[in-house]
Amino acid sequence: MLSVLRDRTYRHLFLAQAVALTGTGLATVALALLAYDLAGVHATAVLGTALALKMAAYVGLAPLAGALARRLPRRTLLVGADFVRLLTALALPFVDQVWQVYALVLLLQAASAVFTPVLQATIPRVLPAERDYTRALALSRLAYDLESLVSPLLAAALLTLVPYDGLFTGTAAGFLLSALLVLPLRLPEDAGRRPSERRIPGVRLFLATPRLRALLALDLAVAAAGALVLVDTVVLVQDGLARPPGDVSLALAAFGAGSMTVALLLPRLLGRSGGRAVMLPAGGALAAVLALITAGLATGWADAHPVAAWPGLLVLWCCLGAATSAVLTPGGTLLRRSAADPDLPAVFAARFSLSHACWLLTYPLAGWLAARAGTAVSAAALTAVALAAALAAVRLWPRGDPDALEHAHPELPAGHPHTAAATGPDHRHVHPFRIDPLHPHWPTPTG
Repeated sequence: MLSVLRDRTYRHLFLAQAVALTGTGLATVALALLAYDLAGVHATAVLGTALALKMAAYVGLAPLAGALARRLPRRTLLVGADFVRLLTALALPFVDQVWQVYALVLLLQAASAVFTPVLQATIPRVLPAERDYTRALALSRLAYDLESLVSPLLAAALLTLVPYDGLFTGTAAGFLLSALLVLPLRLPEDAGRRPSERRIPGVRLFLATPRLRALLALDLAVAAAGALVLVDTVVLVQDGLARPPGDVSLALAAFGAGSMTVALLLPRLLGRSGGRAVMLPAGGALAAVLALITAGLATGWADAHPVAAWPGLLVLWCCLGAATSAVLTPGGTLLRRSAADPDLPAVFAARFSLSHACWLLTYPLAGWLAARAGTAVSAAALTAVALAAALAAVRLWPRGDPDALEHAHPELPAGHPHTAAATGPDHRHVHPFRIDPLHPHWPTPTG
């Protein structure tokens, strides 16, 4: 899997992603401490609002990244987003009002909503071979998993040396290093790209493609499982199992370990079977594990089996992490299959936005229900969401799902270049099918 790092351009992009994620992880810890410093016991409300602003920025502004990538060089966008994030991080230690935190967090996440989808859309251009791109996706997943494990440990070590606002300096350093890694690169731009060329909007392209609609359903299942892990773990571990606070980190680490393990194994597995054969069972596994958790909470299984409850939770969290990685890691290959090169930034941005809209639904569902009706009710609701999403994905994703589809163009005039090799009065022909201005609708299956 590490062989793809021999490519200089990809190596720089991967390292830029890794250091930017590390900086973001430091900022997460520092923001929690800043919120407590400003709001005291009301810090959770401040963090909850900041998290909502983060998701809103991702949902609302990520499609803008696709539009900008059609008009501006990708290197300019990536470096510009890093410098916006750098300046925002440097400003955070000087705030003394909660509204200032909200404004700067919104600016920081708006820049991230540009950086991430543009980076994701650039990698398949740098590594066009299917095998190399699959390995790159696995490495990207590992970077996210390592960030969730390493950044809190790094923050804890730094806090023994500097006050918490010093973490923002580390955040800024991460964004600066990311920009410096991207700056010397010559990134591939879209061949023949013309700003005035008519293209299909990314969200419309995404929702018009059956396999991508299935991917969105699977993203919802992932969000249901992830919301339970990220929102309810602290209550389940400390209140439900009466474990010490440090065990919350162990539970989250178990989730990350499952995700990392699958990310390491997945490139070889995907070489033998397609994404559908891996991702649909993973969606079902998410719903099944959530159902087991719900049953355990509803029946008081942990109280009846106190010795087995803690290792059982670790195993279930590890399984959720593994299934999550099995859905998220191959998702990029579906996007590449489903969009022409000029549309890749827009479709990656659309996926970024739509998947975070799923989290906007599941985060409050997990938190509010757990607070008002208990963790069993919260887990049951998230199980229902994950099950409905997994079943929808099976229904939406065509079983064969070939790249090339037979279709007709009765609307095109005789002699149109696109149908030069077509036969029959309706210009019927076969080629790899993607939604674009000439093909605005998915063809109806025949036979």
